[in-house]
Amino acid sequence: MGFLDKLRGELVDIVEWIDNTRDTLVWRFPRYHNQIKNGAQLIVRPGQVAVFVHRGELADVFEPGHYELRTDNLPILSTLQGWKHGFDSPFKSEVYFVNTRQVTDLKWGTPNPIMLRDPEFGPIRLRAFGTYSLKASDPRVLLKELVGTDAVFDTDEIHEFIRSVINNAFADMIGESQVAALDLASQYREFSEILRKNTVERIDDEFGFDIPQLYIVNISLPEAVEKALDTRTSMGVIGDLNRFQQYQMGQAMTAAAENPAGGGAAEGMGLGMGFAMAGKMMQGAPMGTAGPIGAGGPMGGAGMVPPPPPGGVWHVASGGQVQGQFAMAQVPTLITQGKIAADTMVWSAGMPAWMPAGQVPQFASYFAPVPPPPPPAK
Repeated sequence: MGFLDKLRGELVDIVEWIDNTRDTLVWRFPRYHNQIKNGAQLIVRPGQVAVFVHRGELADVFEPGHYELRTDNLPILSTLQGWKHGFDSPFKSEVYFVNTRQVTDLKWGTPNPIMLRDPEFGPIRLRAFGTYSLKASDPRVLLKELVGTDAVFDTDEIHEFIRSVINNAFADMIGESQVAALDLASQYREFSEILRKNTVERIDDEFGFDIPQLYIVNISLPEAVEKALDTRTSMGVIGDLNRFQQYQMGQAMTAAAENPAGGGAAEGMGLGMGFAMAGKMMQGAPMGTAGPIGAGGPMGGAGMVPPPPPGGVWHVASGGQVQGQFAMAQVPTLITQGKIAADTMVWSAGMPAWMPAGQVPQFASYFAPVPPPPPPAK
């Protein structure tokens, strides 16, 4: 009985694969030195294909089902073995199970930005990322071209290659489309299908894979460009800058009135904003009507100055006229020359209204009391 038990242990009578993973594509049945006995049971579950390999040659392929291995359902293997009238003895053959279901939620993305010439922005850089699914379409080609003698072949061994193919196909597609960057989002679905087909053409016949699904999740511009677009969009939402500035002045006046601790500085700010508001209302007055500082004054409609470019540029109201633009570095010289006094009205971008120079924090140190000459030495 011991000899028979040993003999039974060296014979394989059930060949099957129970896959507990989500990313294994090919698995070799661990026969080792055992032999598959005549009449053994082959169980191929849904989403699998079993491929017999005899002495390095691809033999029979079994679709999902339950089989009893005999000469009539192993025609190629029978020919390779030289069985002309059936076989009764065990045989040696490698059995590979190929996963034919979709492996989903695989990620792809451009490792480096793609340089393009956009019809609206000119030269730009784009990045993209998305997901795709992978499926074995031809087990014979897959075993021959990629698996070889590996006992296990999973998606990690092919994932980087597929990603590079997708990225290459994406660069070709986006370059040929000539679609403006701001219009790409409206064509994600169309581009996804084009990209899927182009990728499948490059890998299907050569490696035995199919890509049933491929999606473009996002195509993005560099961060600096996106910030510039956000600024441009904000300006478009604001619309009329004059009305927006009036609204800001009104809000600042309300806040100053509700802050009794503001003291003289708050009163001066409120007075300055009041003059500015009056100037805004005078914009619609007929020609020749005097504004708060006279016709054509800094608060009048004819003398309104649009917001200057950023960078600390200052405007000075003197003699009913607006002078400037002056850089911050020029202000000390103007104060020394007497062209700007403590009560001279000044304005810069970001200020809600014109203010006396002596109340502007940046200028306060220049108007501090000058100490008298020291007493003579005794």
